[in-house]
This record gives sequence, structure tokens and C-alpha cells, in this order.
Amino acid sequence: MSLNIHDQPLPYVDLLPERPAETVELVVIHCTELPDLAMAREYGEKVLHASGAGNSGHYYVDRDGAVYRYVPGTRVANHVRGHNPNSIGIELVNRGRYPHWWDSRHQQMDEPYTDAQIAALSVLLAQLRVAFPNLRQIAGHEDLDTALMPASDDPSLQIRRKLDPGPRFPWAAVVPACGLQRLR
Repeated sequence: MSLNIHDQPLPYVDLLPERPAETVELVVIHCTELPDLAMAREYGEKVLHASGAGNSGHYYVDRDGAVYRYVPGTRVANHVRGHNPNSIGIELVNRGRYPHWWDSRHQQMDEPYTDAQIAALSVLLAQLRVAFPNLRQIAGHEDLDTALMPASDDPSLQIRRKLDPGPRFPWAAVVPACGLQRLR
């Protein structure tokens, strides 16, 4: 099955470092923790770094299974601390903890991922394995960024900075089907 990918490069994409396809070894699964794709795009376009770039995944999968490429895989996107140079970031549209990301009383992530999202993700992962010959591993953002921070409602409490893709992500179905090894 072929996937129709909608190319919508971010305004600063040419400022992101280039890399050969052979350097990509890891896919990192994220959720947007925002209500919709439009807001995710808005956040992705924000310039946050001295280079003129912002934070964004490479691919975004909407709830209806539509896939958007904001950053080519041959460019380094800013999506996960410490792993950007060798990874592809895939964002699944999901509200996560929105809008109370750092409130200790709102750390549940209870929106399920849609069947259409997971089906599109599976096809995308298969296509990425062909395009990036050294792609061997998959991880969740929560697996790689385990930093704690003070809760916004009570700074004496520590919460996880990143929890995505969260407990509703179907790892047990995705990992065996994609042929990648889960990195934790």
C-alpha cells in the first residue's frame, strides 16, 4: 500500500542541517499534545532557536490518517533532546495533556489514537525503512526524554516533561508490524 504524503515544508526548513539518509537509525513517536493539526503547525512554525528554526517533527499524522511532511528526512529536525541528528520524528495529532501540560493534576493522556492514524503510521514506517537503509530502532519521546520538572500547580512536585506518545499508543501492535526494535 502506498501512502499519499502531503509536503508542507516549514518556513525555516532550509536552515535545518542536512544529513545523508544513512545517518538515520531511529524513529521517535510523539503526540502533538495539541487539539488539532492547525495548532500543531502553528507551534512548529515558531522560531525558538538562534539558528532561526523551531521545534517540529518530520511527519505529522492527523486523526483521519492524512500524513504531512513538514521537514524532509534528510534534514535534522528539533524534536527530541539528544537524538535529533540520527532520528526521524513522527507526530500523531492527539490532545495528550493539553492545555494543562505541567499541572500535576492533569497528567493523564486518555485520548485514544484512531485506527486510521495507526494504519497510516504503519505504512509510513514501511516507507521510511526503504528510504533510510540504516533505520533499525523505534522509541517513544517518553523513552528518550525522561527529565523531570516542577509542576505548574505545585513546584514542590516533580512531573515528567514528556509523556508522549503515552499509555494509549498501541506499542504491542506497532512494533511487531514495523520490523524495528523498540529502544527504551
